[in-house]
Amino acid sequence: MPGIVPAHGKVSAPGTASSPGKVPALGQVHAPGTDPAPRTEPAPRAEPAAEPPPAAASDSTPASGPLPDVDGLAALIAAAAGRHLPGGHLSADADFFDAGGSSVNAVELVAELEDRLGLEIDLDEVFADARPRSLAQRWLKAAPAAGLRMPPPATTHRTPTPALSTTLATPAPASPHTTARREDLDQILADLALVDRLPFTGSPEPLPPRRILLTGATGFLGSHMLLDLLRHSEAHVYCLVRAADEDAAVVRLGEALRSYRLPWSSEVRRRITVLPGDIRRPHLGLSDDVWGTLAQELDSVVGVAAAVDFLRGYQSLRQSNVLGTLTLAELAATGRPKPLHHISSIAVFNEVGITAMGEGDPLAHVDRLVAGYDQTKWAAEVALRRARDHGLVVTALRPGGIGGHTKTGAYNPQDLSSGLFSAFARFRTVPAFRHLNAAPVDWVSRAAVAAICEPDAWGYDYNLTGVPNTLDDVVRDMALGGMHVRVQDWEEWRTDTLARLQAAPVPELTFLTRVLQSPTALKLCEATLTGPAATMDRTATLVEALGLEPATRYDARAQLKTFERLAGDGLARLPHKDDQPYLWFKETAEGAVRPVGTSAPATPCSTELTLSIASMHQLVTERRVDVRGELHCTAVHPEPLLVERGDVWIRPEEGIPQQHGLRHQLLRYRLQLRDTDGGRWWLEGRKYARARRDVWRQTRALSVEIGREGQSAHLAGEIVVPADTYVRDQVDGIKVDPRLTSQEKRAAKLTWLAWFGLEMGRGLLGPFARAAADLLDLRRTQTPTEHNR
Repeated sequence: MPGIVPAHGKVSAPGTASSPGKVPALGQVHAPGTDPAPRTEPAPRAEPAAEPPPAAASDSTPASGPLPDVDGLAALIAAAAGRHLPGGHLSADADFFDAGGSSVNAVELVAELEDRLGLEIDLDEVFADARPRSLAQRWLKAAPAAGLRMPPPATTHRTPTPALSTTLATPAPASPHTTARREDLDQILADLALVDRLPFTGSPEPLPPRRILLTGATGFLGSHMLLDLLRHSEAHVYCLVRAADEDAAVVRLGEALRSYRLPWSSEVRRRITVLPGDIRRPHLGLSDDVWGTLAQELDSVVGVAAAVDFLRGYQSLRQSNVLGTLTLAELAATGRPKPLHHISSIAVFNEVGITAMGEGDPLAHVDRLVAGYDQTKWAAEVALRRARDHGLVVTALRPGGIGGHTKTGAYNPQDLSSGLFSAFARFRTVPAFRHLNAAPVDWVSRAAVAAICEPDAWGYDYNLTGVPNTLDDVVRDMALGGMHVRVQDWEEWRTDTLARLQAAPVPELTFLTRVLQSPTALKLCEATLTGPAATMDRTATLVEALGLEPATRYDARAQLKTFERLAGDGLARLPHKDDQPYLWFKETAEGAVRPVGTSAPATPCSTELTLSIASMHQLVTERRVDVRGELHCTAVHPEPLLVERGDVWIRPEEGIPQQHGLRHQLLRYRLQLRDTDGGRWWLEGRKYARARRDVWRQTRALSVEIGREGQSAHLAGEIVVPADTYVRDQVDGIKVDPRLTSQEKRAAKLTWLAWFGLEMGRGLLGPFARAAADLLDLRRTQTPTEHNR
């Protein structure tokens, strides 16, 4: 069968010349008036095009030369772009980003074009279509309208004269609703026409897959799906990995899995085959023999790979996201019939003002999608809908924002949802929004794999968006974690966040800085934050039918591990004991101490403490309470001692008993003290639970030891919280952060009392359970201690 995969993305319209006797390959033709897509393989290195000599300048006009042709200007731009790429070279028809350029490289390229050539090109135009020939065509198209001539090249770093440069601007939309560029719409229509070149195919066998091709296994979602496919099926998985050879591909896959805290074991390696290739190339960059073998032996194709960049335009992303998807459709339709499971995105609905985002609702109007990423995901999904008419069984799986793993905390630093949550936690502000359609990666991956492995689920569209978060949900969750945020309108939040990121740059959030500066990406953000809640009735039915865990809201508990990792990586800031306390109360205790090992008269001793927590996160992860206050003990110093740092651990060491199981630890106090003369002291105290009837006193009595810093204890004794102050101070006297609402204050107080009461109950039950077990064990001789008891 003639090949129909994209050959370097070059297509010609029907009726154009092609090789005699051959059917043009899918992706090998270009529509009239459009440029061919970039070649993705490295081109031979060429010498940079020579720059024209400066023209003589008159006294009245700036020096300038005639406008060059497209080829000449494209060569100049390509030579400049090549200096910012790893390979050092870029052909005129190749995409700057596909060749290895980053957003930082794009900024540097724009600066060089302005400084060296006097071409003032907007950064968004580079992201929209980063092929040198396309940039040249658009600059030349704008130049005559501005009455410009080609500026002379600068030999030194300079700022171009306004008369010698023009800003390349996007043409005004044809109607109030049209926001996509005309050339992008033309290219989308041309790409959709390529589907008609797919072969017709029959229905696949309705059996769980045994041999699966998976693309995108080195990405965040793809790596988790790989492990879920291995865990929940018996399939052997072929992983397509972009690399020079098999060894490099294996290394890259292993590094990716380990970076997401996923296992890379001999069992994993036994059940996968790593194929070096590239989704942007014809036949996925595979040899004809490997392609033919896969076409006959595979029984499922799973496409996860995609270029995820909210700044790049359709022309820059289509090679990976659209033509790559059509190549997978070709593989699925060639040879043995097999289903294609396509990871789409909820971005297919990213039209500002859309009213519904259900699994059966109409997609957005493509002319109202601004971001290139949204356009490519829309085009890929619509193309696959057409492929269903060729008999291909296509399952479209649409995640929303993909949050961190609920157990490992692994997250995708380049995901927009992760970037937004990082900014929320770091700067304690959130923009007003309607819904955030986000779910943790472990649930998204498991639900996707369930649809892939269940033949009855094939051929439908699924939203994998979880339970949406409202603005109130996010504010409440962050308040529960001790991160009290201020709500701002979108423009205020964007300006404030951008100013903070520019004043104190965070390398991991550079992409968010770019997004907040890009008018195109801001449209995407606006659609995301103002859109409705996505619904997933079909997904929920599937999950329930298969007995899987239903989707729950991606709340504070689910985000706990991710926030810890974000904080550890410097992206977020968790509450600290120096912050405004989330909840606090007083504790006073009175008693006496005497020198250790003596029967000397006891000296009165008392404490006046304030116990506080910075967040519930502190309790869950550390079971620790912060302490401030004073110690009054004349045996130490005639003046009160100040608590410089203090901690109380609830059920330390899981309440492991001491002294042959007679005493179980309830609380442990550790205070660092300073007297008025600058002397430093320490106090160590413990509350114990015993199998005795004085349970009430056990919760209030504290055995203490006091000593100088760096020395052993020389005072010991016991202090007790008076019964009449315990309830008054530690229950009725609980204070909560005044920034919370009345309802949130009540919830915080009840949460603390329930958690603390449960921990104390567990601690008090331990010694009684142990004593009961000892008494019931009549098979052995009692110890002397047990005889006494």
